[in-house]
Amino acid sequence: MDLSGKHVVLGITGGIAAYRAADIARALTKRGARVHCILTKNATHFITRQTMETLTGCPAVVDMFERPATMEVEHIALAKQADVFLVAPASANFLGKVAAGVADDMLTTTIMATRAPIVIAPAMNTNMYESPVTQRNLRTLRELLHVNFVEPAVGLLACNDVGKGHIASNEEILSAVERALAPKDLSGCRVLVTAGPTREKIDPVRYITNRSSGRMGYALAEAAAQRGAQVTLVSGPVALDCPYGVERVFVESTQDLFDAMARLCPAQDVIVQAAAPADYRPAQPAAHKIKKQDGAALELLLTENPDVAAMVGERRRPDQVLVAFAAETDDLRANAHRKLTKKHADLLVGNDVTKPGAGFDVETNIVTLFDGEGEEPLPMLPKREVAERILDRCVRLLKQKRAAET
Repeated sequence: MDLSGKHVVLGITGGIAAYRAADIARALTKRGARVHCILTKNATHFITRQTMETLTGCPAVVDMFERPATMEVEHIALAKQADVFLVAPASANFLGKVAAGVADDMLTTTIMATRAPIVIAPAMNTNMYESPVTQRNLRTLRELLHVNFVEPAVGLLACNDVGKGHIASNEEILSAVERALAPKDLSGCRVLVTAGPTREKIDPVRYITNRSSGRMGYALAEAAAQRGAQVTLVSGPVALDCPYGVERVFVESTQDLFDAMARLCPAQDVIVQAAAPADYRPAQPAAHKIKKQDGAALELLLTENPDVAAMVGERRRPDQVLVAFAAETDDLRANAHRKLTKKHADLLVGNDVTKPGAGFDVETNIVTLFDGEGEEPLPMLPKREVAERILDRCVRLLKQKRAAET
């Protein structure tokens, strides 16, 4: 997500995980954000103010009574300037003070004054994190300030204990910031996304599959979650982490995908079918591993799999938005228009996978969006940006359908 023009206030509290704030600040800056750091006095025992100023190019603040560079009341100015307020790491002491309404330093004073969305990544000893007092403070902050917490991970802590309390990964924290900044135009919507390939067994150790990596579907699921949707990701076998805040359902074969979609689709508002299910499967998978036959050819009889997209289209409700995909190697326009009608879709995303920068195993895609009114070719874009363009269209389609109902 491009954060150009966004102001992020980054609070840093005292703890060994404070060193991670440097990487987080640098990553936010690389994405275009202006990062304004507030360090507690305890934080400066672990990371310096000069480090954060060098990485961000912005003055960092520690002392609440330090003379400001301008005549503005500094904590109020930062509170108003923030598009998002991130605290990483957040200590148990900090959580307790804010939950109790204590504002006795620059960080607690500023966070109490902000109207920006708040993201907090706690980091502390396992016993401190699991303490009933800390858990109460977390609940209080969720209820009163609607704080978005990035749950700590289970790992080896600085005290050599192993348990929950290790600060979350940079990727999770940055994703939470992006989610807080994203437009919430899918809030209250249920979105189902399919992703990845399917596998069809030949014997217990071999299968038929395709080159789909699942990146496009996972980008769609992550973007939809950040825009406020309740997202279910139906995924074939891929080597990707589940996006934060997304419920993932694993499937293996095309029949598994068919069954999952038949079960899950009726409850959805938007269905985006980005998976690449196998069209055929072995008619008679071998019960045991097939051995070589001294140079003789091996013949496989394939039978057609059920058409998942057609089933979803036939059973859809009129108020649902349905998006289908078409990965083609020739005659993209004709094939896309045919599939748009055959799959009963509102929108079809077509791409020629023979083009460099499109299709499988790359971070970019080149697609054309087809609907009943025409087509919109998009330039080569990162798959995450393609996902945003697709969701923009989904939002418009939802509004049109809801307006037609009234």
